[in-house]
Amino acid sequence: MKLSTLTQASIIAFTLVQGNAIQAQNKKDNKSKKSQKMEISNKQKVVALLKSIETGDATPVSYINPTNYKQHNTAVADGLAGFGALLQQIPTNTAKVKTIRAFEEGDYVFTHTDYNFFGPKIGFDIFKFENGQIVEHWDNLQETPVTANPSGHSMIDGATAIKDLDKTAANKNLVTEFVNDILVNGKMEKLAGYFNGDDYIQHNPNIPDQLSGLGATLGALAKQDVFLKYDKIHRVLGEGNFVLVVSEGHFGTDHNSFYDLFRIENGKIAEHWDVIEKMTNKADWKNNNGKF
Repeated sequence: MKLSTLTQASIIAFTLVQGNAIQAQNKKDNKSKKSQKMEISNKQKVVALLKSIETGDATPVSYINPTNYKQHNTAVADGLAGFGALLQQIPTNTAKVKTIRAFEEGDYVFTHTDYNFFGPKIGFDIFKFENGQIVEHWDNLQETPVTANPSGHSMIDGATAIKDLDKTAANKNLVTEFVNDILVNGKMEKLAGYFNGDDYIQHNPNIPDQLSGLGATLGALAKQDVFLKYDKIHRVLGEGNFVLVVSEGHFGTDHNSFYDLFRIENGKIAEHWDVIEKMTNKADWKNNNGKF
């Protein structure tokens, strides 16, 4: 059957329109897939930003709000300019950054990182997000010990798997009660109730494993008139079986900032990491936002 010129033209026109529609849809799908691929979590943004200290990659800096970034590291000037000035002070090709643990709760991301800039350090960082950008940062840094603790642990080894997401609130309550009871109010008679017998892994550089090890260390310090006293909890963040507590207090005569990370298992404290930083004199601060 011979088609009329008009019919042939209609078929060609339809084919062209259909082809264009398919191409347009494919482009839309590809753009959508590309957009989805480019979208990363706040946790991923933080890990990339920290790694950029080592690599010099400029892309992650875009995750920081350029006009609204509050800095709580008292040795760093406020705003994005302060962050940039810090990077410029680091000698070329000397920085190393390895984030061991990263957690996310609501608008907050908190990390546990092995650093080497201006010397080896272990650090906890907290970042607050608004509309996908970082608007605030807190941290605590401690010089990395040259040897393992009495039980052979470093400040960063140990469990990393996040689980029990449905128990985040309960675990935060448990750890908050522990810090308030034991470290703030000194109710040592309640100590054993927070642990599963003597089963407890410790990453503090000076304290051995087991609850008995913790008790023995605190007792030995007390005999030397060196007391560990937390005065106030400032922040509690958690994801599943991990809870980070930010506090201030005194270790001996020093005024300190304490960051304590706890791993909870079956409703009991099973593992602990911490970083203790001595508070600097306010006259030496490079911003007025305060440590906490």
